[in-house]
Amino acid sequence: MTLRQAQGPRPAQGAEEDIRAGRTSLGIEFGSTRIKACLIGPNATDVLATGSFAWENRLEDGLWTYGLDEVWQGLQAAYADLVGDAEKRHGARPETFGAIGVSAMMHGYLAFDAQGELLVPFRTWRNTNTGAAAAELSDLLGVNIPLRWSIAHLHQAVLDGEGHVPDLHHVTTLAGHVHEKLTGERVLGVGDASGMFPIDSTTGDYDERMLAAYDSVAVDRLPASVRRLLPAVLPAGAPAGALTADGAALLDPTGALRPGIPFCPPEGDAGTGMVATNSVSPRTGNVSAGTSIFAMVVLERPLAVPHDELDLVTTPAGDAVAMVHCNNGASELAAWAGLFSRFSAAAGQPLDEDAVFDTLFREALGGEADAGGLLAYNHLAGEPIAGLTEGRPLFVRTPDSAFTLANFARAQLYGVFGTLALGMQVLAAEGVQLDRMFAHGGMFRTAGVAQRFLAGALDAPVAVGELASEGGAWGIAVLASYLPHADDSSLSEYLERDVFAAASLSVSDPDPADVEGFATYLDRYRSGLTIEAAATTAL
Repeated sequence: MTLRQAQGPRPAQGAEEDIRAGRTSLGIEFGSTRIKACLIGPNATDVLATGSFAWENRLEDGLWTYGLDEVWQGLQAAYADLVGDAEKRHGARPETFGAIGVSAMMHGYLAFDAQGELLVPFRTWRNTNTGAAAAELSDLLGVNIPLRWSIAHLHQAVLDGEGHVPDLHHVTTLAGHVHEKLTGERVLGVGDASGMFPIDSTTGDYDERMLAAYDSVAVDRLPASVRRLLPAVLPAGAPAGALTADGAALLDPTGALRPGIPFCPPEGDAGTGMVATNSVSPRTGNVSAGTSIFAMVVLERPLAVPHDELDLVTTPAGDAVAMVHCNNGASELAAWAGLFSRFSAAAGQPLDEDAVFDTLFREALGGEADAGGLLAYNHLAGEPIAGLTEGRPLFVRTPDSAFTLANFARAQLYGVFGTLALGMQVLAAEGVQLDRMFAHGGMFRTAGVAQRFLAGALDAPVAVGELASEGGAWGIAVLASYLPHADDSSLSEYLERDVFAAASLSVSDPDPADVEGFATYLDRYRSGLTIEAAATTAL
């Protein structure tokens, strides 16, 4: 096993001149808890500046949402933070860029009327109120339609007879909406579009048979055909408009940013995660862990049958991908870290959040391979793969289990991977093989802990790399930098040759004891789902 902790942004030679001349690419990603901006140089591995803004979803009238005012506040704050970072590090404030890209959380429902007014509050991917629609659509189309997909949200609104439906003019994702406000273009990258409606990978567009099938049941129930309601689809490398004067003022209210900058197609966080981990070729895959956790595996061939646990999406280039998406990731782990942080402060020995995480993670290495009989559920929201429409975080033990801090920490880490492992077992049963699984997200910053446990959970080598440390914001910046190369290189060729050729990776091979221990834990986890179901009824 080779281990190397991911490093932060690297300084680049000639960065000041590159920034002033606009020989850079800007990526902006709206994540679940942070809006991040990332500036890269002509060499995509050179991260010149970063910026961020913290935000949180909220539960309103039973639905998870973010306010659109927060979108623009956060966008401007993250951009201003990046500009300040560029000036601090390189003595230059950017006024233009070679290209810009926008990415965001996939799926969900943003519905607008003909005047561009939002008809109902933004419904995020986290909502699980679309069960009836998803089931009906899955039967109609012959593929699994997840609860969080945009078409499921749209059809649920139709089934519920919501008053806004007759006024619908278009539906889009968060990345698509921000892109449209900045460029005037109503388009989506194919990866993000694949979370709205099924994509035909042979055409790189929405599946025509399925569009017709849906129109046949939605006739007289929607004001237009479903295709007209959806954004146009573009592959990676296709021109997707340019920054307008209004868009420049929206992004940078100081007036320093000049319009006319080209944009790449807006993408979803799954697609940028694939780019950030060089996982866009068949037999490669990645795991992204944040508020949610999901695995993406690029397929060599179609799956034999549909599976409720698996979504079929695409890479930013349009290749078929099997996705295991779990609504709940590391948030419950973070909540426990916050509890320990407060304890340290109350004891007069305060530790910051990073130190608490580092301590807990390293303590977990000393735990028993099966976490000593302890069991942790990270379900803050519903979890379709586990058959749960609501979430109740739980920690459970028996009187004879080994209740130690090390086992507790390991159980919490295992809990992050529990539902994901259930879905990955379905993929393995289909005979899907992997040459490499790449992991990214904040929980992998402590070298050799979460990475090792994930390798045990998947029984496969897991790599992490320094380039993925900037995550999806860097991934969408790379997609922006790909624009001038699309005519002579495929996306996979560009990543291999121009981005990842000299990248250093740390690879953790599965430890047989971890594999056996996690399998025992997962059996307990699967059996204990009845406790979770009971908790959602009782509490």
